[in-house]
Amino acid sequence: MHVARHRTAMALAASLSLAAGLAPGCGDDDDGKGGPDDAGGGSPDGSAGGGDAGAPDAGSGATCTPQRGTNLSLQLVARGFDQPVFVTSPPGDPRLFVVSKHGVISIVKDGKVLRDPFLDIDDRVASAPGDNERGLLGLAFHPDYARNGRFFVFYTREAENPPDRLAEFHVTGGNPDIADPESEREIVEVPDLESNHNGGMLAFGKDDGYLYAGLGDGGGANDQHGDIGNGQDQSTLLGDILRIDVDATDKPYAIPPTNPYAGSGGNPLEEIFISGVRNPWRWSFDRETGDLYIGDVGQGQWEEVDVLPAGKQAGLNLGWNRMEGSHCFPPDPDDACDRTGLTLPVAEYANPGDGAAVIGGYVYRGACNPDIRGWYFYGDYNKEHIFKFIYAGGQATEQADVTDDIDPKSAIDGLSSFGEDAAGEVYVVSLNSGEIYRIVAGP
Repeated sequence: MHVARHRTAMALAASLSLAAGLAPGCGDDDDGKGGPDDAGGGSPDGSAGGGDAGAPDAGSGATCTPQRGTNLSLQLVARGFDQPVFVTSPPGDPRLFVVSKHGVISIVKDGKVLRDPFLDIDDRVASAPGDNERGLLGLAFHPDYARNGRFFVFYTREAENPPDRLAEFHVTGGNPDIADPESEREIVEVPDLESNHNGGMLAFGKDDGYLYAGLGDGGGANDQHGDIGNGQDQSTLLGDILRIDVDATDKPYAIPPTNPYAGSGGNPLEEIFISGVRNPWRWSFDRETGDLYIGDVGQGQWEEVDVLPAGKQAGLNLGWNRMEGSHCFPPDPDDACDRTGLTLPVAEYANPGDGAAVIGGYVYRGACNPDIRGWYFYGDYNKEHIFKFIYAGGQATEQADVTDDIDPKSAIDGLSSFGEDAAGEVYVVSLNSGEIYRIVAGP
């Protein structure tokens, strides 16, 4: 859908939150395959040529001369994708992999969008018009991908009541730019009665080698499923961030022995690592510190970002559905609910009443812009704003709305995700225009 742009400054409080449904899932899907658009929007061969936000950059990975200063802008890297929702790279790999909502992963290589998709599972993915936030939503490459060719995706499976599926695939033996769609192995599948709040973000831990997967609360307003809602119910995988060992030899995965509920026998579920999330659409690890940054979409009052320090993440409860951001849920005029045992966000902003949806991002750790190292970038889908803060001393410091600096020409149309390449450079994904940008030094 097209979203009207607003450029008024938003006051940032000490925490954040999101709207009732994650907006990147809205809008109609067509029958295109999500790769380069040969009919327009870029060169028919997917080639890039180069400069500012109006022309694609000549390289896919980050090759640069370091630039001093904190003035920023966006540089167009690739275009012509059909509803892109994520961009990432395997460890040590200069290629960019672009995830499109309805089931296709494309590659940007040597400045060109390859004509043939890396993976096409469109026929397995529930992402038709009206399916809202369903689709191919997450991608993570195994830390040893260069040797074993294993990668993992999260998608809503085509079915009468589409479940959420975490699955493993392999690259083909003869072509590193093509995956084998028949290599799929189901890792986890979770029933999900609603079309929204699917989560879908996947990432491997910085040092532990385990796969983390974020699942939403199952959808609908007010976390309405189950006796207490899924966010606080640890007998369901919904409303949680999971941690599993996908290197088990005789089964799809094993439970890491340091998981908070390892050995529980299944109550609480042993896969759960963090609980109390509503829709953790995008989250990431700081590649330098291992701190975990989570953008969790709120009900309609508050949008939130949580930062969980490395080594202190296991078993934390982020509060939903007892809290929305740092505020009681349902709203309480006295805001006097019990916060015992809950971890509250470090940043939040109010949903102004006409929609908001936080998009979690990345801490910049690249080499191209040394003066912004340590900045955490995140944004809002509906408002198409980009924010930043620096996490220090357990707090979000130096908070700012950097939209007018980084995107003064309103190039972003539907900010569906941020991404990070193998070199630590940060990208911005524009859902509606089908474009991928890199954050670069400004004039």
